[in-house]
Amino acid sequence: MILEVAILNVKANQKDEFEAAFSTAQKIISSMSGYVSHQLQQCIEKDNRYLLLVNWETLESHTVGFRQSKQYQQWRELLHHFYEPFPEVAHYKHIYGNAL
Repeated sequence: MILEVAILNVKANQKDEFEAAFSTAQKIISSMSGYVSHQLQQCIEKDNRYLLLVNWETLESHTVGFRQSKQYQQWRELLHHFYEPFPEVAHYKHIYGNAL
């Protein structure tokens, strides 16, 4: 399993709109082949910062299956205008621990 990690800095005064859009967008990502699970967490210290964690079966499930799909275009239209700066996305593989 691969963990996608994105730190999302949402533009000032757009948190509510972002969360409403994400409520819709999460249905898109969760319908994709290779999707396992996701979490959206809000930072306590900076309440316009969010952490998006998505578990994928493989790296390609995200980078090819999702990112090159027509569904990704819908995701982009719903969410990408909220970010400043645009988030850096990284992928991680499990090494140690009891949680997968």
